[in-house]
Amino acid sequence: MILHHEICGPGDAPVLLMGGSLGTTLKMWDGQLPLGEHLRLVRHDHRGHGGSPVPPGPYEIADLGRDVLALMDSLGIARASYCGLSVGGMVGMWLGANAPERIERLVLVCTSAHMPPPSLWHERAAAVLEAGSTEVIADGVVERWLTPAFAAEHPEVGAGLRAMLTASDTAGYAACCGAIERMDLRNDLPRITAPTLVVSGSDDLATPPEKQELIAQAIPGARHETVGPAAHVAAVEQADAVNRLIGEHLR
Repeated sequence: MILHHEICGPGDAPVLLMGGSLGTTLKMWDGQLPLGEHLRLVRHDHRGHGGSPVPPGPYEIADLGRDVLALMDSLGIARASYCGLSVGGMVGMWLGANAPERIERLVLVCTSAHMPPPSLWHERAAAVLEAGSTEVIADGVVERWLTPAFAAEHPEVGAGLRAMLTASDTAGYAACCGAIERMDLRNDLPRITAPTLVVSGSDDLATPPEKQELIAQAIPGARHETVGPAAHVAAVEQADAVNRLIGEHLR
């Protein structure tokens, strides 16, 4: 199984793999395309998302991580940097701890190593499966992705993100909820050796900045930065600031 992906940037530039938030596609990284001037960006859809395959569940974060390794193998990429937001960041932490020889540098955005209570994820998965659609949870989820002021000023951005979410495969989305439900990467963090940048959204209610503070404290030498105003998809709301931080970190 090879993840759906898009590649841009110079063929001889350092590679940056990019994995997005639960319920989004690689298009959520459109604001990061300017980084393609100096980096070779490989944006991908997680399993169960966008154009990627939807294998039968259950899924674990390790499965999503191995998908990235398989993508790297298929593209002949021995080693690369990885940037992930939300569940993409969870995948990044798994990669950094379990495939250190493949990961050059890590960028972890608006994510967490542990997301209790598990009942929240179980109930969300059950709701979308019962409804046969992610439409049933879309408004509540998207409301936490952007700050109210940004959402009001840029309704087209919220509409685009909502369209990604509602187009998500129901079974794939629910299986990824299950992966987050069972995830606990806290003991893996001290094993990460890749230089790591952890980025928070100042107004993120889904994964508040204290979640990223704990990650940065546990990964040796990690750096923690906050951008704002920004909610959960800070790479969308504060694209320029996030791009600057990524660019600095990968130099």
